[in-house]
Amino acid sequence: MTTRTASCCCGQLRIEVEGDPQGVGVCHCLACQQRTGSVFAALAAFAAPYRVVGQATEFVRAGDQGAKFRFRFCPVCGSNLFHTEEGREALGVAVAVGGFADPAFPPPQDSVYDCRRHPWVQLPAGVTVFDKDPE
Repeated sequence: MTTRTASCCCGQLRIEVEGDPQGVGVCHCLACQQRTGSVFAALAAFAAPYRVVGQATEFVRAGDQGAKFRFRFCPVCGSNLFHTEEGREALGVAVAVGGFADPAFPPPQDSVYDCRRHPWVQLPAGVTVFDKDPE
């Protein structure tokens, strides 16, 4: 099985995941835009188990449907590397695609909060688009 490692900018915080992503998506919600400092977040979901190396700072945010998400940041460089949903940590983790630093990483299959997508952002062909969060 393939092991993938994503890391923060300075390398202090890393996460190791196994296998192919369960899914890859982009989120255009305003919270993700503020969290990433970009116009969308690109995330890959991986099944547990996963291994975290290094220290992380945490921030918990409630989603639109009330779920709480625990985001992990590097306390040294500030990179937002991964997050889990509270109460569902055993199911897996969402990792920032940029943390893998791999231009050949699989493209997104889904795009959520398209109602907040900047009009100049073009999505790849075949991406399933949701106006908001489908869950």
